[in-house]
Amino acid sequence: MTQRARNWLLIAPSSALLLVMLVLPLSFVFVFSFGERGPSGGYVPAFTLEQYANLPARWTAFKNTLILAPLGTLAALLIAYPLAYQLAVRTDPKWKTLLLVLVIVPFWTSILIRSYAWIYILGGQGLPALLGSIGIENVRLIYTPFAVTIGIIYGYLPLMVFPIYVALDRLDMRLLEASSDLGARPMTTFFRVTLPLSVPGVATGCMLVFILLMGEFLIPALLGGGKVFFVGNALVDLFLQSRNWAYGSAVAFTLIVVMLITVTIYMRLIARLQTGREDVAVM
Repeated sequence: MTQRARNWLLIAPSSALLLVMLVLPLSFVFVFSFGERGPSGGYVPAFTLEQYANLPARWTAFKNTLILAPLGTLAALLIAYPLAYQLAVRTDPKWKTLLLVLVIVPFWTSILIRSYAWIYILGGQGLPALLGSIGIENVRLIYTPFAVTIGIIYGYLPLMVFPIYVALDRLDMRLLEASSDLGARPMTTFFRVTLPLSVPGVATGCMLVFILLMGEFLIPALLGGGKVFFVGNALVDLFLQSRNWAYGSAVAFTLIVVMLITVTIYMRLIARLQTGREDVAVM
């Protein structure tokens, strides 16, 4: 057996799994997006662009997703990076495992229960009541973009922390010592050495969180209360309630295209930052 044949045999199982689990379902979504809704719902074969022409009707869902998903990713990054830096660089090794476990503890509880906890905290009997007791009245937190953003940060923070932690934990401390010995201030060392070398972890964390947020529906449904909804909520409505599979497929496929474009631009930006990181490493 030739080397080429062995290579094909090695990649055949994963290729078949990718074909069945990803390519085939997306192909059905693409085909359905050109169909029509049946009299009693579902899908009727056709070839029409009517579903794509109706996409502006779901503009609010796309707008909320395209604003709050990047905003939630950025907020999670701003919170996760100092935490990961403290764990990887500043924490005594004997405490690292315990602190990492504490970071992942929220994942041991269902996201549904955690979201309901935030409903109480942000609802009338939670923070608004506390603020009212000190004279700050009529503060509304629940069912707002702020509530959804808080839920996003809380729900996805561990997914941002761990990739950054891994990148920082592998950091060669001799580079930081050399920077200090050469007279660089701590902030200069951070921005010229630590941050560029941690770009892979930042890129991975942002990618994980952003992609998952683009399809999120539970957190907006609970903390948004039907007033702040994502494309995921629109898809649940179209497929399960309205049973308009053709329109739902058009919305879903459009979301996939938007994600592909966004991720492509993001990866090219990261590639440029990686080039700068390599230059720093050479220096």
